Amino acid sequence: MENFYHQLLENNKDWVAEKLAINPHYFEKLAAGQKPPVLWIGCSDSRVPANEIIGAEPGEVFVHRNIANMVIHSDMNMLSVLDYAVNVLEVKHIIVCGHYGCGGIQTAMKNQHIGIIDNWIRHIKDVYRLNDDELNAIENEQDRFNRFVELNVKEQVNDLAKTSIVQKAWENGQELGIHGWVYGLNNGLIKDLKISMWDNSNLPYVYKLDF
Repeated sequence: MENFYHQLLENNKDWVAEKLAINPHYFEKLAAGQKPPVLWIGCSDSRVPANEIIGAEPGEVFVHRNIANMVIHSDMNMLSVLDYAVNVLEVKHIIVCGHYGCGGIQTAMKNQHIGIIDNWIRHIKDVYRLNDDELNAIENEQDRFNRFVELNVKEQVNDLAKTSIVQKAWENGQELGIHGWVYGLNNGLIKDLKISMWDNSNLPYVYKLDF
């Protein structure tokens, strides 16, 4: 285990050397500032590295990750990232990316007590409750699991649109799109759920904020 730890440091040196061999000013440019066009809200799962799976370079994606890529209205961590991304970095796109085989989603389908994470999983269970008619009608457990992953992403996209941060940006005429994706661990491909939102017109009236 200690050898693995030291190998990480050696890997970093190799990575730096590789980047400098291509562009001697690579890190000078990165240190000058960031203006990423994308905010990525993804799962903490180690198998879903945001930059790598979309071929993005450092500086191109602002990243927030948590268990099951959740957008929770009381999560100050997520809201702080969202506020900075939208109002300071002025990102053009926010992508909520879930993934098939998500452990958080799978746990939310069961009744097992895990520990403190139960409190986080409850938010995912709420998504199941909102879609229980559709999900319970799916007999195959794997198909139901996959659909739950997709519906969870859809719900998080809607929850992003409900935030005052996003709606204020739209009110000010800021170009900002919210998108829902699902990544396949078994094939590396991203599925666009085609649920993009560019304004709050599709939100129920009660969620539309009057500025």
